[in-house]
Amino acid sequence: MTPHEIARLGPEFGSYLARYRECFLQKRTAGHFDSYCRGLLSDLPRKSVEPIALAAGTAVRTLQEFLTTAVWDFGEVRDRHQQRVVEALAGLPAGAVGTVGVIDETSAVKKGDQTPGVQRQYLGCAGKVENGIVTVHVAVAKGRFKALLDADLYLPEGWDADRDRCRAAGIPEAVRYRPKWRIALEQLGRLEGHGILFDWLTFDEGYGAQVPLMRVLNLAGRRFVAEVPRSFAVRASAHTPARRAEDRLPAERTGAWQRFRLTRQTQNDQVWRAKAVRVWAAGRWHRLVTAINEATGEVKYFLTNARTARLGRILRVAFCRWNVEHVFRVAKSEAGLTHYEGRDYTGLMRHLVLGLVVLGFVAVHTERLRGEKPAPDFGAGMPSPERALPGAVPPAARGPGGPAHERGDWLPSAA
Repeated sequence: MTPHEIARLGPEFGSYLARYRECFLQKRTAGHFDSYCRGLLSDLPRKSVEPIALAAGTAVRTLQEFLTTAVWDFGEVRDRHQQRVVEALAGLPAGAVGTVGVIDETSAVKKGDQTPGVQRQYLGCAGKVENGIVTVHVAVAKGRFKALLDADLYLPEGWDADRDRCRAAGIPEAVRYRPKWRIALEQLGRLEGHGILFDWLTFDEGYGAQVPLMRVLNLAGRRFVAEVPRSFAVRASAHTPARRAEDRLPAERTGAWQRFRLTRQTQNDQVWRAKAVRVWAAGRWHRLVTAINEATGEVKYFLTNARTARLGRILRVAFCRWNVEHVFRVAKSEAGLTHYEGRDYTGLMRHLVLGLVVLGFVAVHTERLRGEKPAPDFGAGMPSPERALPGAVPPAARGPGGPAHERGDWLPSAA
């Protein structure tokens, strides 16, 4: 960045935040919104209410009230954020695979038992069962652009069964236990309502193991590439016995498999060998893809309903999940996404949504700094952006290209 570009960041951030002012009834509340967002984008080591308030010269209790009891709708702010991303996506090149939606979750270790949704559960951030919370997200990747679009708290069944505990944490009666894949489906429906249409969806094996999720996506006509567990049940036809994915297409004698080089900005290139076969799963025909990392021997299994797409494109879509992993790193380290320390559901959701707003500013301004076509009055840079994935290493994948994605209603009325 040049000194001139750095000098422009402050005014551009102010202009960006001004587009949300209509979400706040009082000028004072809008001022607290500015202070909180600037605190999330600052260099504070911990970006919770108290350090942000002290840095902004605001009473801590005042900023706590802004986050928990002030009159403003975090859903309206989230909706406006999604509409801003629509504007940004419209001016971006499609890249190798178009617009990819990534379903994923993140987690945070929390002490005590009063943070909404906290309990001992598997946390990806810790790699084990630990005391903490889990939030579900949908992200978008288009070319080199990447941003978080939505966020919801996963409420465990134990919490849902104890409504007194929920009321003490400010959790509304309408917020109930839902499997994570159902939360993701609700987010996808909300995004399509705001004009965000994905050419592809991809998700890890935690969601790929959920057959109902794939059934709904098939009914809705949405193309997906799902990582599935090695034990995922597939069939050679509708009437043959089920077999494990690792048995249907084992990673053996892979010397003749197609080779693809996948590039990431912050890590070394990876070369994967892959092969695909037709299988029956989730009530219809799919393709099962087995891929093995040449350097590490790591094996991954993917299921896709894009039966005519080239194998190289399938892998590029599958590994678009790297984008959301990168965004989560930035969100936690640079925007304090998991730094919430309160005991109130509304405060937690508002903190998450304001994190989305700040990350949206970062994502779109990154595109401007790259010298590409700028979007309307956005602004800041996301560090270490990942480059688009290049083509296959010879021998190249051959075969007919997949049909254009048909975008209709999110879910047919019959479903």
